[in-house]
Amino acid sequence: MPTRLATPANPRLPDALVEAWKAVPSSVIADQLGGSGHADPRIRPIRPFAPGKRLVGQAITAWCEPADYGPVHHAIALAQAGDVVVVAADGRRDAAMIGDLLGGAARLKGIAGVVVDGAVRDAGPVSQWPDFVFFARWIMPRGPSSMERGIVNGPVVFGGVAVQPHDLVVGDDDGLVFVPHALAEAKLAPCLARVKAEGEWEKLLAAGASTVETFKVPALEKL
Repeated sequence: MPTRLATPANPRLPDALVEAWKAVPSSVIADQLGGSGHADPRIRPIRPFAPGKRLVGQAITAWCEPADYGPVHHAIALAQAGDVVVVAADGRRDAAMIGDLLGGAARLKGIAGVVVDGAVRDAGPVSQWPDFVFFARWIMPRGPSSMERGIVNGPVVFGGVAVQPHDLVVGDDDGLVFVPHALAEAKLAPCLARVKAEGEWEKLLAAGASTVETFKVPALEKL
């Protein structure tokens, strides 16, 4: 059966909205979503981020059957500059879904990164790219063996999180979170407010305040 293309349920997010989310770390988003949006923490960036940098973009999804990476090709072809290709490979380690050749093609298009619930390869060269991000569960040398199955731009489950095309993807050294399309606008203001509050807490702590005072921890009760 050939690779199939689904019709996304949601339109693309406005570029300005995606840009605004670049000020918010994954930890703040995970807390604001009540623990529902973060992917399995075993899916990690293959290199540390530079200070203050993170992966932010809207999802273009690729669901891959075992050892097949056809959807990855098509997702890269569909993705626009700034997007994140989300490869749902069910956590398998049998074959790498992407390496330096496909990753390099995505990078040339201006795609922000590729996140894989599965394996990647060519970790050495791709980890040197300053403008392109890889997240993966595994790194292994064997490549895929077919390119003719799977689904592009359909709903997927990635690292335990349900992801739709054009959901917001945010990744940094703490991990990956997905903001549902329907919440991308509503959750921005509270997330930015939390970022501001954390900045104020840092100032208080640097000035010598205790964490008990700063975070208004309930007082101890004597035994």
